[in-house]
Amino acid sequence: MNYRHAFHAGNFADVVKHVALALCFDRLNAKDTPYRFIDTHAGIGLYDFESNEAGRSPEWKGGVGRIWEAEPGAPDAVRAALAPWLSVIQRLNSTGLQHYPGSPVLAAEMMRKDDALRLCELHPESAELLRQAMGRDKRVKIEERDGFEALAAYLPPPERRGLVLIDPPFEAGTSERKLDFDWMLKAAVKAVKRWPLGTYVFWRPIKDVQAVEAFDSELASMLIEEGGIPPDKLLVVDLWVREIGPGSLSGVGVVIVNPPFGVADHLRAAMPWLCELMAKGDGAGWRVEMPAEA
Repeated sequence: MNYRHAFHAGNFADVVKHVALALCFDRLNAKDTPYRFIDTHAGIGLYDFESNEAGRSPEWKGGVGRIWEAEPGAPDAVRAALAPWLSVIQRLNSTGLQHYPGSPVLAAEMMRKDDALRLCELHPESAELLRQAMGRDKRVKIEERDGFEALAAYLPPPERRGLVLIDPPFEAGTSERKLDFDWMLKAAVKAVKRWPLGTYVFWRPIKDVQAVEAFDSELASMLIEEGGIPPDKLLVVDLWVREIGPGSLSGVGVVIVNPPFGVADHLRAAMPWLCELMAKGDGAGWRVEMPAEA
């Protein structure tokens, strides 16, 4: 595995994913009944900006670092959209920005005592660091296994409410990226057939626009035609910091199935501000849309 997220933690790609996730958790918390979070590719859970990896590739400075400094002056609607995510980061950093929560720690910080977390991390070294990050939290179960293979066994969850994050590494080679797209499509159909009412978040990089459009189109068709998901229950959220093309990653996004009420409106408020703040060149842009609206 040649992808090490410690080099990229807190960058613009994490911001998009984690702002969307935090808004989903915030809405799930609005009801008293417990829910479950399932993360198929959990990573190490918590990242240190003073680590060797972050020092060698300080991508966080162009992502969460900019937001940390600029958010107090942001419009009220933007601050409201960022609040669920940013409040967790503020709790973890009382004396300056050093620690960044990956999805498992973000979830654990936002979820309640009767909620549950199921985390998959295939690689032993990362799984051990994940155990250290999560501590002795009784809500958490960590499995050292392939999250794509494990997902079906987790569904439907006993709580009948919850969120599934499918966020594979998308390694550097074209064939490896295509394989992750293929695995996500297969996992999506199986999962939604078993649990059509769950909220699902699929993260994907935007390196090849045609590949992403093909994935989004096939995912939507499969979920609508085979999974019975209404078109207005699919939400696409993308941000690119410069014109998409060769070189380093310039765009990312999530497809959210069954987004909780209000999430789309918050993201529409936040994305223009985030795009302008984190832009790295000409051609930066964003979109928040549903297939039914496109």
